[in-house]
Amino acid sequence: MEPLAIDQVRLNFNPQGLMAINGAIGLMMLGVSLDLKLEDFKRILVSPKAPGIGLLAQFLLLPAFTFLLTLILKPHPSMALGMILVAACPGGNLSNIMTYLAKGNCAVSISMTAISTIAAIVMTPLNLSIWGSLNPDTADILRRVSLRPVDVFITVFVILGIPLILGQVLARSFPTLADRVRRPFKIFSLVFFILIVCGALAANWGNFIRYVGIVMFAVFLHNALALNLGYWSGRLAGLEERDARATCIEVGIQNSALGLVLVFNFFDGLGGMAILVAWWGVWHIFAGLTTAFIFTRRPLPDGEQTDEAACRL
Repeated sequence: MEPLAIDQVRLNFNPQGLMAINGAIGLMMLGVSLDLKLEDFKRILVSPKAPGIGLLAQFLLLPAFTFLLTLILKPHPSMALGMILVAACPGGNLSNIMTYLAKGNCAVSISMTAISTIAAIVMTPLNLSIWGSLNPDTADILRRVSLRPVDVFITVFVILGIPLILGQVLARSFPTLADRVRRPFKIFSLVFFILIVCGALAANWGNFIRYVGIVMFAVFLHNALALNLGYWSGRLAGLEERDARATCIEVGIQNSALGLVLVFNFFDGLGGMAILVAWWGVWHIFAGLTTAFIFTRRPLPDGEQTDEAACRL
């Protein structure tokens, strides 16, 4: 196999499919927004330590350590940029339920989801631009696509910001309706997105199967790095075990759906990036569930109780 073969692959995705995946993630974010309460944002002001440490690990430590990991592993340039892109994304939509399964602090998890979604509008394009430009190989890809952070900012705002605002307006204006449709809407939007991604993979199945083995090891190490950064940054900062479990899951479960949207919007489905981000989206579910299972085998310290009502499942 020629050294840069994966970098020369372009996954096929027509404009209609791209519009569908943009719409799907917008619907997912609308569902997340309907699930957020004003208290989730206020909680940051009342008890800022745990969410603050988690967000520091999410948007500062993870991108920086990811950049170092790409220098150590020296993957194909598009794979390296895919790793940086994943690290620049906010937490994933499944993090709250996985925190619940891990007997972590759901209040911290939900607060981080709320704030990281807002922060990602600025931090995702900023981290992608900064860390992607520091590696000469990935910087060359950014130059070739003439990526401007402001363009990424606009796209992320449309996909994350507008649905977030709309969901909050609907939840406050029609609370009864929002309570009634919240759970079915989240399930519908998630299933719709999965179908869109499956369609994209089916159209590119040959390339995905041919090259997924190349990205598996990098994704395994990267995801393990993210989970450990989330957990140990919390523990070293003196957080309780439940809080550290929440930061672990939040940092380790990334919004790879947003990453896929950005790959197709700005990088024309560049093979190494798209395959790595797609496999991240598959792998972090298994890794998150495994991590939650491991946590359940470790009793919480005396005095730390789970708050099952905090996670609105």
